[in-house]
Amino acid sequence: MPFENANDTLTDSNDVRLSVNKCDYRTSPSFSNPECTLIPPCGPSEPVPSDQALLFRSGDPDFMTSLVRGLEVLRVFAGAEEGMTASKICRHTGLSRAVVRRCLYTLMQAGYVEKFDDRYQPTVKVLSLAQPYCSAAQSLPAVAQPFLESLSQEINESCSVAVLDGDDVVYVARAATKRIMTISLTIGSRLPAYCTSLGRILLSERSSEELESYLERITFEQHTVNSITTKRDWKKEMARVRDEGFAMIDEELEIGLRSIAVPVLGPQTKMLAAMNVGVQATRVNKTALKKQILPALQATAASLSRRLAELHAVGSLGD
Repeated sequence: MPFENANDTLTDSNDVRLSVNKCDYRTSPSFSNPECTLIPPCGPSEPVPSDQALLFRSGDPDFMTSLVRGLEVLRVFAGAEEGMTASKICRHTGLSRAVVRRCLYTLMQAGYVEKFDDRYQPTVKVLSLAQPYCSAAQSLPAVAQPFLESLSQEINESCSVAVLDGDDVVYVARAATKRIMTISLTIGSRLPAYCTSLGRILLSERSSEELESYLERITFEQHTVNSITTKRDWKKEMARVRDEGFAMIDEELEIGLRSIAVPVLGPQTKMLAAMNVGVQATRVNKTALKKQILPALQATAASLSRRLAELHAVGSLGD
């Protein structure tokens, strides 16, 4: 079961450990989130599915299919905590065993992958691929981080910034409360957009045609009794999101978890990202979430949006 803004281990007043569910959707353990599950871990998460169209693209002399395939092999390691066998990589990418073997051999020679018995794992060198995006002085993660830290200190809750990548949301910045113990979740973790507050806000600017196409690609899953599982109900909820300007998830991903998200605007008021706050339902009810936390969240997102606009105006905003 996936859950948004939740990958922490907590201890309550009776010293009962609340541990995240390791079946978390496509996430690779590593930055903390306050929404948690009351059931124990149940195994590693699933790797990110591949983009078949790009992997088998032809007719474009400038397009390097081999490069895309190599990157795709690297990408499927996300969420595979114990590494992956070549046969499993074949299943997740749709590539032949011969192609996967050559990709893995090349990646090993370049120092990006290593092999233990029959399993392959990425090396620390892979981090260098994300470094330019995450650490550039004027990149979205770097610019957003101080805003998130200020908001987290103000409301004493964890908060995040995420962007859309395909049909998923990808976390790019994060500030967690000190009362939460992090257990390994990295920036770059993914969740399905349709059932997260971040995803619904990001999807709210899409046209009707784009949303129809999106709905054709996804499968609704019932994670809790509160989960939205029909296109009709989802469209109704999205209409509310567009009208009110914020998205709230009320125990749809996990019982006991709530989150609320608002847009972060870029140049020409185009939605660039989304910012959210996640809380435990036992501590913060829906009324408090909207009346107390939402205003602070909106103010912080507006401040970040202004800062991004300023950087764009002087040509300093990184991609």
